[in-house]
Amino acid sequence: MPASTRSSAPDPPLWAVILAGGIGSRFWPVSTPARPKQLLPLATERPLISDTIERIVPLVGERMRILAGEHLVEPMLGALPGLGRDAFMVEPRARGTAPVLVWAAHALHRREPDAVMASLHADHAIAFDAAFREVIADTARLAAHHQRLFTLGATPTRPETGYGYLLPGTPLEGSDAFEVERFVEKPQRSVAEQYLREGYLWNTGIFIWPVALFLDEIRRHTPELAELMPLLDAGDEQSFFERAPSLSIDHGLLERSDRVAAARASFGWDDVGAWDALPRTRAGDHAGNVALGDAHFVEAARNIAWAEDGSLVLFGVHDLVVVHAGGITLVAPRGRAQDMKRLLEQLPDRLSHPDG
Repeated sequence: MPASTRSSAPDPPLWAVILAGGIGSRFWPVSTPARPKQLLPLATERPLISDTIERIVPLVGERMRILAGEHLVEPMLGALPGLGRDAFMVEPRARGTAPVLVWAAHALHRREPDAVMASLHADHAIAFDAAFREVIADTARLAAHHQRLFTLGATPTRPETGYGYLLPGTPLEGSDAFEVERFVEKPQRSVAEQYLREGYLWNTGIFIWPVALFLDEIRRHTPELAELMPLLDAGDEQSFFERAPSLSIDHGLLERSDRVAAARASFGWDDVGAWDALPRTRAGDHAGNVALGDAHFVEAARNIAWAEDGSLVLFGVHDLVVVHAGGITLVAPRGRAQDMKRLLEQLPDRLSHPDG
């Protein structure tokens, strides 16, 4: 965990914004636009969004906003008893992480100019909640003290090709944190194996930064959005989102800024990005099979089965993903779990978009 640089100054006000607008197409056919993966019980018996909220609330209390489209507000309220609509910031339209985080930071800055914002994803699995909160709090202090845009880096446990990586650079004085020397997105397996040997970390996509610094860096390095920020000043959020390009915060700012640092995510992190993540988040049987719903395995090993209705029986097979949901049955090798988007591009709309 980062060793915080403390001073006589009080801790900055910490806000959490939770990105909850994605679809999670790699969990098709269970995850759909009307029921994205953050509403599925992929890490525990509760929806991922429930785990995320319960994990961060002890640290931030009511200083929390969930960023999602209007069509997801009611389903999420149903999954989060006691949470009101005022906890949501409703995105006028989906435009990627850079525009939505600029919008959220702008709103927080108007409310508390010295706020520090922790940007979390609604679909991550965390093993140790208390350690997670400690890292977030320590990193918020570091971000305010050093005036840096922080990301959290997790130590890789395998040569994962579906994650981004970062290369640690110069240590920050008085802490275990460091400047980020390089970002790399989703490398090939041979390159990922090399990164493990060279000390790269996974980029978790958990970001912590002073909102004033973040907005200043957007003005310096992201003209695509900086030129639209007067629309937010004028309260015209609709026009901002209509004109904003689809842009990730990684490409739009972090790869351009010279004020990016990282702290270590020492709390057991998993992206839960595709079906092959379930054996890492859910307990399996003696043969490594993982079942959700009424699924049965006979002379079978290392399979993943999801039975939303009815029963599944897997006999004499290995390393498969078998899913039945919404009248659709998927059978695929576990090794192809990351290729769901490619599959969906080749299916008719009635299958790839069952919500209509």
